[in-house]
Amino acid sequence: MTADEESGRQKMTVLPDTSEDSAARRVERELRKAIITLEIQPGASLSEKELADRYGVSRQPVREALINLGKAGLVGILPRRGTFVAKISLDLMRQARFVRESIEVAVVRRACVSFAPEARQRIDGILDRQADLAAAQSHYAFQREDEAFHAALSEGAGYPTAWETLATIKAHMDRVCHLTLPQPDTLPKLVEEHRRIIDAIDCHDADRAEVALKVHLDGILKALPRVRDQFGFLFA
Repeated sequence: MTADEESGRQKMTVLPDTSEDSAARRVERELRKAIITLEIQPGASLSEKELADRYGVSRQPVREALINLGKAGLVGILPRRGTFVAKISLDLMRQARFVRESIEVAVVRRACVSFAPEARQRIDGILDRQADLAAAQSHYAFQREDEAFHAALSEGAGYPTAWETLATIKAHMDRVCHLTLPQPDTLPKLVEEHRRIIDAIDCHDADRAEVALKVHLDGILKALPRVRDQFGFLFA
């Protein structure tokens, strides 16, 4: 190593996350989950002090988390009026669905050309667990496996960041999804739709995979009128 390289090495410092940065990310992650699963319902007011007590942190990381969730459209912050969970926006939900379809269509078409064997094997386990959870009507656990299925599609196709990119915007779809999951026929139907997508990939049939994916994503739009009639107070 030359003297210049040694000097550069000494000057370069990797700073660790501060506790507040880590706390803010944790609060944001937990609060996002509570909002998406409707544990904290649309329209509910959010107190920095109460959230700080709930998550065992100071108010600063809570404030940072709320700002980030506000940028994602999940939280509204109004000067002198307070902070609240944003109600479900049909416009944002439809935009999220459009973006998600655009990205996932590209993913499944790519998957029909080449798909990593380890991801394909993992999907078999995911589908088996989904079938068991559907039979048990375990909605929240099923939702986690649904996320795992779509993440595995992106990973298997060679583009894992495709699913990660959707994380923020698809939250506007996820809240509506959580309103549809308790219907008795919803979970078994979703499992079958997932199987049709992966069957088309196994057959290297990109057109059939695209159609199967679009049918899968159309379900939320078809359920929307019923959900809005039943839970209108949650919508903007």
